[in-house]
Amino acid sequence: MNPLAQQLNETIERENVNIYAMLSSLGKAIYFPKEGILSQSAEAKAKAKKFNATIGIAIEGGQPMHLKVIQDTLSSYNPKDIYEYAPPAGKPELRTAWRNKMVVENPSLANKSFSNPIVTNALTHGLSIVADLFADPGDAVIIPDKNWENYELTFGIRRGAVMVEYPLYNEQDRFNSEGLRQALLDQKNKGKAIVVLNFPNNPTGYTPGAAEGAEIVAAIRDAAEAGVNVVVVTDDAYFGLFFEDSMHESLFGQLSDLHPRVLAVKVDGATKEEYVWGFRVGFITYASQSAALLAALEQKTLGIIRATISSGPHPSQTFVLRALQSPEFDVQKAEKAAIMKGRANRVKELLDSGRYGNVWSYYPFNSGYFMCLKLTGISAESVRTRLLDEYGVGTIALGETDLRVAFSCIEQPDLEELFDTIYKAVQDIAVASK
Repeated sequence: MNPLAQQLNETIERENVNIYAMLSSLGKAIYFPKEGILSQSAEAKAKAKKFNATIGIAIEGGQPMHLKVIQDTLSSYNPKDIYEYAPPAGKPELRTAWRNKMVVENPSLANKSFSNPIVTNALTHGLSIVADLFADPGDAVIIPDKNWENYELTFGIRRGAVMVEYPLYNEQDRFNSEGLRQALLDQKNKGKAIVVLNFPNNPTGYTPGAAEGAEIVAAIRDAAEAGVNVVVVTDDAYFGLFFEDSMHESLFGQLSDLHPRVLAVKVDGATKEEYVWGFRVGFITYASQSAALLAALEQKTLGIIRATISSGPHPSQTFVLRALQSPEFDVQKAEKAAIMKGRANRVKELLDSGRYGNVWSYYPFNSGYFMCLKLTGISAESVRTRLLDEYGVGTIALGETDLRVAFSCIEQPDLEELFDTIYKAVQDIAVASK
């Protein structure tokens, strides 16, 4: 094993033997090179005042070389803020700005110890880093039965982990914390589990209330006290889009110092929060009381980044940073959130109106981009294809009965026509089947 990797492992093991045990074989082997092109280039950037012939970019006129046809569309930006490579950990000013934003939006993080956010190529990349660092073949990844299908690819197909599902809702249509607790305790013989908490949930648009959040935290604590090392990931892709009486914070704050056997990891980003999906700017943040352990985890994360994408795109990081620094940012973001809330409320108004009879019910939703219909006695896939082929309407079929509708991408005046059309498709199939 490389001496740098060994040194990081020794630090992690010394600071928290449980977190060391959570590392995958790749997580133990990975490191960020301290000697090599990047480190030598960084040293040269600080000291080479005459000529810097270290890094693979081109300079012209004292600034990064660029094409006028590109710069003309980006003329309000300095070339050094868009054309140069961003550091593997991301633009330092952006990392600081995002950390400050996290603290403002999550008061439970006050006085908690957590790393500076590391920039990822959006949230999927952040989740894949978690998978690389902590998931080995056979490890359990615990997710609800209503989940984003990419978890299977990221943790299961790529890393060989075993997906363990529990029902998202209990009989009271609340978050099924007892199902989560049991799924965790079932891993006692393995001694390790990875939990992914995705709120607002994709595909249902559900965020638990404060009491449910406390139950989730208690379930994870119970598992830790039973001897299970838990890597708990808050997938906060849709953070901030809370429309009703639910938690308005990430559980990352409550989980950050929960138990020595719990490692809390926050994966979030500007992608959906700031409506910049194509910018691909995400973040990964670790919580620990030990600064040395956080530094070691950051080095291992940078090793994964260096070995895969080298670093994230610089222009989009600069764009997001400028937005965060703008005095108009909060007002504009609130305006968009109000539009999204209006769409969600209109969907509930339609669904609760009684106009659609009993052809479906819907799963509780109060946040995010999505909601799910539960069709009664009709295949979701047959409705999806009928909508697409006959009416030119796109939806997502999930399993036998569930139809996901992204109200986020439908203007509020069009929602009535959308659900009326879904109802027509259901009736078409019902008539045809008689």
